[in-house]
Amino acid sequence: MYRFLLSRQWVILTLVALLLIPTMIRLGIWQMHRYEERTARNQLVADALSAEPVPVEKLTSPGHTVTTGERYHTVSAKGRFDTDDEVVVRRRTNSDDEVGYHVLTPFVLDDGKVLLVNRGWIPADGPSQTAFPSIPAPPKGEITVTGRLMPAETTAASGIKDLKGLPDRQIMLINSEQEARRLGAEVLGGYIVLTTPEPKGDTPELLGKPGNENAALNYAYAIQWWLFSAAVPLGWVILVRRERRDLAEAAAESAAREAQESPDGEPAAV
Repeated sequence: MYRFLLSRQWVILTLVALLLIPTMIRLGIWQMHRYEERTARNQLVADALSAEPVPVEKLTSPGHTVTTGERYHTVSAKGRFDTDDEVVVRRRTNSDDEVGYHVLTPFVLDDGKVLLVNRGWIPADGPSQTAFPSIPAPPKGEITVTGRLMPAETTAASGIKDLKGLPDRQIMLINSEQEARRLGAEVLGGYIVLTTPEPKGDTPELLGKPGNENAALNYAYAIQWWLFSAAVPLGWVILVRRERRDLAEAAAESAAREAQESPDGEPAAV
């Protein structure tokens, strides 16, 4: 009754089913790993944001690479803004997905080192984005700033191409090593996203806190793939039983027709 399983059609169907099962199981495992990674990242960000501010030089120094564990920690620094060497970072969006610039202003510490401060987002003055935009000035004199510590941006990590030949005082990436060469100064590794003091008139627009990644979605995808992997053999069994039933019914009908026919092919007498 199951010789039909040796047919070309059923052999191919069975092989496909056998291939799908481990593939779906593996996809479920991958999604579960993504769930664990995102959950850990969300917890790391939450812990960093809730931690007490520390002096910036306790977490970074010239040439230092900001680690995942140091990222988003609130740090403080005392010094003054150097607007003469201020630059803007091109092709950055705000919370409404409007394209503009981030304002990157060197902050000179009391010991002479420089901390890069992302003061926030401003709109582009025009479609060409070739002229240096008008930027509200930061507070003058010696002040204390606080912000979230971030690692230096790279093309590999951000996907942003570091274009050359840009207009004067415009950059693509916030990279402390590149800025150290431009400024000819000791620049602390990474940069900070300013949180205080808040700008007058709400411009530049301060950058919002990082949001949580949707880890629950990966968990749901993992369960979904595993359910699919369980449904494949169940569906195969259902198809086999249906095929066996259909063949049995067809055989019974054929036998019934043969029984009603005479040996010479004429209908049997009643």
